[in-house]
Amino acid sequence: MRVLVTRPQHEAERTAERLRALGHAPLVAPLLTIAPTGEAPPEGAFDALLVTSANAVPMLASCGERLQGVPVFAVGEHTASCLREAGFTNLAVGEGDAAALARLVLERVPPGAHLLHAAGRDRRPELATALAATHHLTVWTAYEAVAAAALPEPLAEALRQGSLDAALHYSPRSAALLVTLVRASGLVEALLHLPHLCLSANVAAPLRQAGGRRVFVAARPDEASLLALLENGA
Repeated sequence: MRVLVTRPQHEAERTAERLRALGHAPLVAPLLTIAPTGEAPPEGAFDALLVTSANAVPMLASCGERLQGVPVFAVGEHTASCLREAGFTNLAVGEGDAAALARLVLERVPPGAHLLHAAGRDRRPELATALAATHHLTVWTAYEAVAAAALPEPLAEALRQGSLDAALHYSPRSAALLVTLVRASGLVEALLHLPHLCLSANVAAPLRQAGGRRVFVAARPDEASLLALLENGA
């Protein structure tokens, strides 16, 4: 199957390798580019560090030793793996989404503790909302995802030719951006005809709102579950 991957380049290449290993042909067409914001990490001492995306890891690594010894709560195993490679060893790993990460923090970190969330500029409020009543949460906007201004030509050509068999979706923003760019290119019907395999219900929402007829959600918010949809013929 020829499978569309619109993740940022580094993550898309990792997914593409997994797809090739499964016998599929990935079309990598990144719609977001990850870039540091240049915002300095907050001063002061923190009792725990929260990381909801592997995109924050390079910025955390640039902080040197100041944050290395702080207990780290990673949203999922991929983020945890990137943190280990960057030298962070005191890790607790969630089940792949913000709600599960918040529960893990509430179980293990005493009320009143000071937490630092290394986050992207565009983020959902669930984590902050869940911890607001019990902990002091400081958000460091460490990175941002810069949106593509137009549909990548290889993707536009694939839609015109009808050569795609499925699309993988990892974030609500990239899914919504894809719909916007495809609509501007006059190719929305070709896009909506495809099976769309989504990491979560939030990711699926923009595609369903656009009229997607075959939109599927992974059983768990991780890549293994997402690729299982593909293997099971969703």
